[in-house]
Amino acid sequence: MDTTRYDVVIIGGGAAGLSAATTLSRALRSVLVIDSGAPRNAPATGVHGYLSRDGMSPRELLSIGRSEVLSYGAKIIDGEAVSARRTTDGFEVILGDARRFSGRRLLVTTGLTDGLPPIDGLQEQWGKGVVHCPYCHGWEIRGIRIGVLGTGPMSVHQALLFRQWSPNITLFRNDTVEPTEEEWDKLSARSVTVVDGAVASVDAVNGVLTGLTLRQGSSFDIQALAVGTRMEARSALLESLGLSTQVHPMGVGRFIETDATGATAVQGVYAAGNVSNLMAQVITAAAEGVMTGARINADLIEEETRWAVEGRFGPFSAASEAAVSTIVQGHAHHRRRASGVSSWAP
Repeated sequence: MDTTRYDVVIIGGGAAGLSAATTLSRALRSVLVIDSGAPRNAPATGVHGYLSRDGMSPRELLSIGRSEVLSYGAKIIDGEAVSARRTTDGFEVILGDARRFSGRRLLVTTGLTDGLPPIDGLQEQWGKGVVHCPYCHGWEIRGIRIGVLGTGPMSVHQALLFRQWSPNITLFRNDTVEPTEEEWDKLSARSVTVVDGAVASVDAVNGVLTGLTLRQGSSFDIQALAVGTRMEARSALLESLGLSTQVHPMGVGRFIETDATGATAVQGVYAAGNVSNLMAQVITAAAEGVMTGARINADLIEEETRWAVEGRFGPFSAASEAAVSTIVQGHAHHRRRASGVSSWAP
């Protein structure tokens, strides 16, 4: 059993968690990272929009990140944290295999899950022919025939967005999307084709997406499909501490609310990356990890400074000593005046 009381326990070893661990370790903090090994972007062939790492496989990026974290003295273990509880001096994290770890502060960077519509062949193409973010995947599918699957109120926006990367965009309403009059005008002005009817399947040959088929039987030849997923924060551990997810203002899923520094409503508990920012790309999540790690370090410094001021390691604090001194001096002054001794006499 690990009896170490870490300064910070980080749940999640993705870009946010590892960046926070590096920041905190470089600040000479004792850090434990607990990672379940299920990154959101595992199906993707490469990370994009990450300066100096464009195109690198997600697994390679995390492997390099782990090495950097370990080089600064942090500890990383594989396992799934299922719950946490507050203790007298911080938090205890419980893993699925019953292991327990304690820390003064808790940072949750567990990310999110992407909910896909129950359409045949869709899941198999996720991260391949099926994409979601033009800034992550647009360059790779530029100029080809792109379909946009209607999944919610943001689908029209998604179609207009992908129009930047290709002149051949088809929005499949999928019995879900009902554009407003203004949106119809925009789609028409940008030459976006709109198709009615529910989608039955996403079709592929030898693992390569070739098109999709509607329930009424019509098939359409497309080379890539953009899908707006239902993004749900992996929040079970935070919920065990009394926190709950909030509906995203854009209606795309649920997230854990934090302030600008990553602090949650539970004192001492922080969150960063996709668990609190559904729209964050990898580089954004990494930046949030750095920022939140720095805030946690500042929080710990404030606590340690308070301990020092209050005489954390001794029976008397500076404040109590000053109060006692004032009382004693007052009594001595009173005795001197009562005995006829001048107040200035030693």
